[in-house]
Amino acid sequence: MQIQQHFRYKYVQKINGESMNIQQMDAQWERKVVMVLTLFVFITMFFPFVRAWTGEIHGRVVCDVCGDSSIGPEDHVLEGAEVAVLCITKSGEVLNYQAFTDGKGIYRVAETMPESDRWDACLARPISSFHEHCTHLGDGTAGIKFSYNRPSGYSHSIRPFVYRPLNPPLYCV
Repeated sequence: MQIQQHFRYKYVQKINGESMNIQQMDAQWERKVVMVLTLFVFITMFFPFVRAWTGEIHGRVVCDVCGDSSIGPEDHVLEGAEVAVLCITKSGEVLNYQAFTDGKGIYRVAETMPESDRWDACLARPISSFHEHCTHLGDGTAGIKFSYNRPSGYSHSIRPFVYRPLNPPLYCV
């Protein structure tokens, strides 16, 4: 055991041209750890008021196959439809988001930001449908304006955007 200690303290490593034994290297490492911890405490003491806020906006895009303004068994969700969401924050910054619907026809926009910069008001609007038949926007779906006053971690749901075919199929008549 004593031989191992002897070799441990006798081991010398060259760093920046200087010789250093293990004790000196341990002391240098401890100083660096103390410096990093001091910096962490300093940052958390002087910046405790920056709180994160998370919000989410989601909705659905559907195809009203018969164009009858009612959801029936012939209607379906649209995958890949594009939706734009424009939000203004409490600090006045304008944020523009682009979202596409998934296989269930749902689009989502989520953001984490400082509480002071959270969304204040938003506008969601459909941009396009890539479905081969359902490409024309239904009535009243040009865009939805709303104020966002949800607490952090909650989401805002928007009514569905509706696309219709140019010519409804014959079975709808």
